[in-house]
Amino acid sequence: MIDEPNDSSRRRGSHDLASLGSRVGRWALLVFLMLSTFAVLVTGMSDNQPTPTHPQSPAHPPKISADTSRWNSQIERAWQEQVRAAGLTPAPTADWLTVCRRLSLALVGTGMSLEEIRRLEHYPEEQRANVHRETLLNDGRFHDYWGERFTRFLVGADQGPFLVYRRRRFRTWLSEQIAAGSPYDHLTRQLIAAEGLWTDRPEVNFHTVTFDTGEGKPDPVRIAARVSRAFLGIRIDCLQCHDDFLGNVSMGDPTWMRKDVIPKDVKQKDETLRKNENPSADSNAAPTTDYREGTQQDFHSLAAFFTAAKNKGLQGLQSKPADYSFQYLYAESETQVPPQVPFRPDLCPSEEERPNARMRLAHWITSPENLQFSRATVTRVWTLLFGRPPGDAVDDLSLDDTPSPLMMTLTRAFINDGFDLKSLIRMITDSPAFHVDSRADFEITQRHEDAMAAFPLVRLRAEQVAGAIIQAGRVKTIDRESSFIVQLQRYGETNDFLKRYGDLGDDEFSSDAITIPQRLLMLNGKLTREITQWNPILNTSAHAGMFAPNPTGVVESLYLATLNRLPTLTEQEHFTQRIEDAESRKSAIEDIVWVLFNSSEFAWNH
Repeated sequence: MIDEPNDSSRRRGSHDLASLGSRVGRWALLVFLMLSTFAVLVTGMSDNQPTPTHPQSPAHPPKISADTSRWNSQIERAWQEQVRAAGLTPAPTADWLTVCRRLSLALVGTGMSLEEIRRLEHYPEEQRANVHRETLLNDGRFHDYWGERFTRFLVGADQGPFLVYRRRRFRTWLSEQIAAGSPYDHLTRQLIAAEGLWTDRPEVNFHTVTFDTGEGKPDPVRIAARVSRAFLGIRIDCLQCHDDFLGNVSMGDPTWMRKDVIPKDVKQKDETLRKNENPSADSNAAPTTDYREGTQQDFHSLAAFFTAAKNKGLQGLQSKPADYSFQYLYAESETQVPPQVPFRPDLCPSEEERPNARMRLAHWITSPENLQFSRATVTRVWTLLFGRPPGDAVDDLSLDDTPSPLMMTLTRAFINDGFDLKSLIRMITDSPAFHVDSRADFEITQRHEDAMAAFPLVRLRAEQVAGAIIQAGRVKTIDRESSFIVQLQRYGETNDFLKRYGDLGDDEFSSDAITIPQRLLMLNGKLTREITQWNPILNTSAHAGMFAPNPTGVVESLYLATLNRLPTLTEQEHFTQRIEDAESRKSAIEDIVWVLFNSSEFAWNH
């Protein structure tokens, strides 16, 4: 006779079933989440991706206005004349993958992801570079990356004085200005004439970074040196202590600025503005060629403008009358130094017109007729895009050195487009100089690179190396749309790598050779080891090995993700054979990724 279960047994049975159901449900949910995550992470492995519809990925390249097309034609002609004048044959046009890699490294500091490459393959080949550039220019990564790059040359790479300086707020503000498309002349005036607290008005940190002198106020000498280098591309630091006896710093009235190099509509607008502000100004004054060596007075007269910035405690930085005295070399006593500009004084408003000294300086610097400001900006942007300046230096552009026709054309175009940084980037990256290859069926020499007849071979900067490694290790693009955990992991990995690899700070365009510690870090470092290892959840190495259709597909995926190009026939055959012959397929794939990371090609822009 079978006993009927009592109530207690029924309750235990129900509880056991409920517990089992709960465990099954939790496991099912966990498996579902893992599969979903896995599916998201491996997006991009297939070359049959749908055409992107994300707002940051335009379905069609932007239309080029007639005015932009005119400037592009002038820029191309100037480049052709420059190459022809050097008696050189330019290198052939680079393939689209190479150009897109250059764009990614320059605009967001990383290589392309495999996901990005697969999406671009759905566009006609002639549109891919254009589509990729526009996608990046509207990407938060571009705003953040260029915000940091501009922060470095404006306030440096150090954290500055405690309490009164907020570098992170300053960088964020710059990123927001770039994202909003703020004209660069307007941004510059905001920085020079900034007022308020450094916490509420991030632009004030341009001045408070110099508070570490212990006097509780901006240091006019340091700000003057920074302004001349950052906004005018002139190094006048040596004039602090003595006149220039070696002819290294030229001042005076640059003749090339007086020539008809400004579009008539912009020039007429600026002349009308100046006549309204100063009716006595003579716009027909005869040009001069009064070049001269720089003096102490040039430097300290510029520094005098910044003594008008006073720290008023809780009110922050306020504008007051300038008050500056200095004892010049060989002088017996201090003398009062009035604020004056070192060249083209006709472009500077008078004190009666603009009592605010710093605002007078800001308007002089950003005047459309002060071509040195636009020339310095064009040089800076060119250097960020190419990895090296178009000449010998990025912030030492002598006034008595007439710019090349190519640089002058870009300078004029930048002014004509309202000092629009993104428009300037488009014009430079549309130029033949950005699209030529770094190699040819003839010998490429330094003369080819100097004449822009070949794209210069430039070592990647530290942050670009870190960004390229981290992105190559992931199939999907790491951006603001990535999960918080992935972004946090990237932030930690980047900082850790930079501490060991070394960051050049303000001198980030130095072309020093790679060091032994840097080479060892690439060979045996933590980041390289973690990115190359077989990780089915995160790493490209595992995803390629698991989802590529065959060993040939594995090698192709690894090359695209790491070097952003297809393997050559020899490379394809060699590494395919290595995978097929290996005792451990996983180890063979890990070894291939490690080899690609440590190749010379990976660490260079070309």
